[in-house]
Amino acid sequence: MLPPITFLGWIHTGCGIAAILIGAYALKKYKIISFSERAAKIYLLLTLITALTALAIYNQGGFSIAHILAILTLLALIAGTIVEKTYMLGSLSKYFFTLCYTSTLLFHMIPAITDFLRRLPIGDPFIDSFEDPLLMNFHLSLLLVYLIGLSYQMYWLRHQ
Repeated sequence: MLPPITFLGWIHTGCGIAAILIGAYALKKYKIISFSERAAKIYLLLTLITALTALAIYNQGGFSIAHILAILTLLALIAGTIVEKTYMLGSLSKYFFTLCYTSTLLFHMIPAITDFLRRLPIGDPFIDSFEDPLLMNFHLSLLLVYLIGLSYQMYWLRHQ
């Protein structure tokens, strides 16, 4: 059984859910996540908060893959922001920051779906281990959706 969610965990979860919803909205409306759009700015801020709070949560046995994903998220945010603001890669900049920002959505979804399946329904969760085939299928599905979505974004950017 998983430990109860702490106050910091609730902040982390709330920001993470809001970030996923706003990020999905930004992608649907604008095709990419970019500082030039207000929804994207909110998404990126919530993503930053979610990643930072993830680094402070250790109630499930110490440093884990969730912490690694939080570090990857922070690196993607930093790299994407620098490249978007400076356009230091010239015409490749839009592709690079799109890769960075879209990757943060994948980094959100992996621990989100894992925690969801390990916690709910309360008292009889869908899975009880990280090796459960249901979880592996969700992770593979998320990766496939990410790759298809990223490919579409690259195609769309190329034709702008």
